[in-house]
Amino acid sequence: MRYISTRGQAPVRDFAGVLLAGLAEDGGLYIPETWPRWSPADLRGLRGLPYCELAARVLAPFVGACIPFATLQAMCRDAYAGFGHPAVVPLVQLDANLWAQELFHGPTLAFKDVAMQLLGRMFAYVLQQQNQHVTIVGATSGDTGSAAIEACRDRPGIDVVILHPEGRTSEVQRRQMTTVHARNVANIAVAGTFDDCQDLVKAMFADVPFRRDLHLSAVNSINWARIAAQIPYYIAAALALGAPEREVAFSVPTGNFGNVLAAWAARRMGVPIARLVVASNRNDILARFLESNDMSIQGVEPSLSPSMDIQVSSNFERLLFELLDRDPAATAATMQGFRATGRMDVPRAAWTRARTLFHGFRLDDAGTEAEIRRLHGLGYLADPHTAIGIAAARALPCPHLPMVVAATAHPAKFPDAIERATGLRPALPPRLADLFDRTEIYTRAPNSLDAVEAQVRAFSLRNAA
Repeated sequence: MRYISTRGQAPVRDFAGVLLAGLAEDGGLYIPETWPRWSPADLRGLRGLPYCELAARVLAPFVGACIPFATLQAMCRDAYAGFGHPAVVPLVQLDANLWAQELFHGPTLAFKDVAMQLLGRMFAYVLQQQNQHVTIVGATSGDTGSAAIEACRDRPGIDVVILHPEGRTSEVQRRQMTTVHARNVANIAVAGTFDDCQDLVKAMFADVPFRRDLHLSAVNSINWARIAAQIPYYIAAALALGAPEREVAFSVPTGNFGNVLAAWAARRMGVPIARLVVASNRNDILARFLESNDMSIQGVEPSLSPSMDIQVSSNFERLLFELLDRDPAATAATMQGFRATGRMDVPRAAWTRARTLFHGFRLDDAGTEAEIRRLHGLGYLADPHTAIGIAAARALPCPHLPMVVAATAHPAKFPDAIERATGLRPALPPRLADLFDRTEIYTRAPNSLDAVEAQVRAFSLRNAA
């Protein structure tokens, strides 16, 4: 399979090239040149498979010849062997037509592990095959960083530097990153928001000499491999609930649009998904867009669901490219206008097409606490992000069809919010029980490209010595 940039001015690459490149050189995002299609018979052939086997088969068309299928199968088995549930991504029934798909049974208790544990192995394989070294830089609003660090720690050929917004993650999220004492891991606390961190990462990729000198790569969802590795769990849920004979719907708490984009990709491949609910917190740019075509940047406000405290949803560019009939010039112009003015001008016809599938929802902190409390009364403990997803599913049901909520994080990652809502302080699993006793290691930086690049360069050169 070949991959093209949403902005049309970057080299066409295979999967290995896209994995190592991360962001396209023209500032765009890589996307498949053509989408694989699964017939109903193909989908039925995936029923009953262990998750690791299903994942390998779903990913095979995207990986192509870059990773032999037997090697891909072994990677998937190894990646998911350590998850805390035998089903890897189990479904839990909450109501007659409502399920939570728990995506948080990996090592860092967040959905990012499902993709990251596989990506770490993919990076190691491709780098070994090509005898290369990369410096992975990533921005995190809370969960991506710890998942990337856990996946890449101590792997040869990889240095990983994670930027997080200082004071804007939960303490558990921060400590899961900063207490990993591996030589190839560095954490930088940036004085700013997640959007600032994400902009710094994109600016480092746009700095061509810096990018080349340090062999930069990415694990954020700007990297297509991250999206691809999330598609299988949507297919697994749909099959478990009756697909391809029965349509399903999903409610996905999301800020950067990557997780819900993976659900869209599953639909594009032939999975009968009738509705995608985009669940937002008070940082509601996606909900505003879907309601009234208002994609305008406002200030990022801290919330109980920090992984969604985002105003610039990078992965929306991939959907925009499709909505604009894969016109790279129109996509580039729209994104450049968005950056220049803070407002995205999406043609009404494209917006109308988006609304046929996507539905927006927002919930403030008070509503989030109330939903956590309500669910606890019913016997289910949900973290703030998952609670918003469940509230969205109840507010925007798909009558007579199963609705699946992406349960994106373990409640113990947000103990303060859970305790305020329920009076119960959830305990971390035994493997993380000493997290608050571990020593933290990280540096601080202003919201300055020069300052951050200096720290990344010094770290990379130290490891190269």
